[in-house]
Amino acid sequence: MRLTYFGHSCFLVEVPGARLVIDPFLTENPHGPVALADVPCDYVLCTHAHLDHICDALALANLHRATLVAPYELAEHFAADASRPATLDLMPGGGVDLPWGRIQMTPAVHSSAIELPGGQNLPMGVPSGYVIRAAGKSLYHAGDTALFGDMSLIARHGLDVALLPIGDFYTMGPDDALAALDLLRPRIGVPMHYNTNEKIRQDPHAFASRAAAAGHTVRVMLAGDNLEL
Repeated sequence: MRLTYFGHSCFLVEVPGARLVIDPFLTENPHGPVALADVPCDYVLCTHAHLDHICDALALANLHRATLVAPYELAEHFAADASRPATLDLMPGGGVDLPWGRIQMTPAVHSSAIELPGGQNLPMGVPSGYVIRAAGKSLYHAGDTALFGDMSLIARHGLDVALLPIGDFYTMGPDDALAALDLLRPRIGVPMHYNTNEKIRQDPHAFASRAAAAGHTVRVMLAGDNLEL
């Protein structure tokens, strides 16, 4: 399993037989814009409907003929697009076995809505996270979430890596992300969803140091960095 980080909450996960992009925020990402043609993929996973997690989803899926994976209502919204992308609708607790591995959707404590012109919001089902298991490795992408006790259940089969928001304000901050590491006990933790705007400004290296003092291994990834598991 190989990870590439694009900043914010956007990752490319490569496993034998599949390439998955999670929360595609590429062309407008403040951490460094990336051309969609440079990110070939087979699946595009969206945790919820906020623009900083889906803004490139349709275009990326259509360009590479990838399958869009999302919570039911958001998947239905994508499926109604005139481009008619392939979609896979899941709900928290549900999952799907695929030839190369498994995608399972997990709960997240957040909201999910498409932001419309004029400040209105269109509710779009539930927020989520994902557990991806392939080639003997396991990855948890928490999505945008608060700390919640059932993270210990998400980790019950073991996790190689957990991608956790640390930005505060809209998600867990560093204190709660440390508590999440206590519940999840991944082999490696990776902070995400920080420093995209001033409200979520954090020092990921300080977080990694605090995690190390608590017995956890945290890898700070910058946009463009890779991690082999």
